[in-house]
Amino acid sequence: MNEIISKISSYSLLNELVPGVVFSILVEAFTPYSLIQENILIGLFLYYFVGLIISRVGSLFIEPLLRWTTFVKFSNYSEFVKACRGDKKIETLSEQNNMYRAFIAMFILLFLLKMYEVLTSMYVSLKLWNEPILLILLFVLFLVSYRKQTNYISKRVDIDKK
Repeated sequence: MNEIISKISSYSLLNELVPGVVFSILVEAFTPYSLIQENILIGLFLYYFVGLIISRVGSLFIEPLLRWTTFVKFSNYSEFVKACRGDKKIETLSEQNNMYRAFIAMFILLFLLKMYEVLTSMYVSLKLWNEPILLILLFVLFLVSYRKQTNYISKRVDIDKK
């Protein structure tokens, strides 16, 4: 167990595990659903996975929305990569920035889950579709995440060639 914990990066801790744990606690408090696990090891994996989902929603939906509304402005990615080589503090600041984005996504997902709870109380037959809806949403989320991550890797390789 200690070996697993020692391998968790600060990024994974701040952007996946912490939001996953907090989301699971809030889901228990505000909805009839429960994600809390008795088994600590199973809980760590579940909370990490929940946090990963939250992080991906933040990356794929919240960030582009905030960019589109001009609420935030990003530097050019190649300039960001080059600046990180000279200033290691930028990576730390970026991790913190992504944590805030994850928490924004977490609160939005909590709100959407609450709205889904209201919908399923109004349309009881919708509960029959819980699992297929969840599986399809997760499939699409990770499919698009894979494409985005592959693009980032390609960009970094291209920057490194220069």
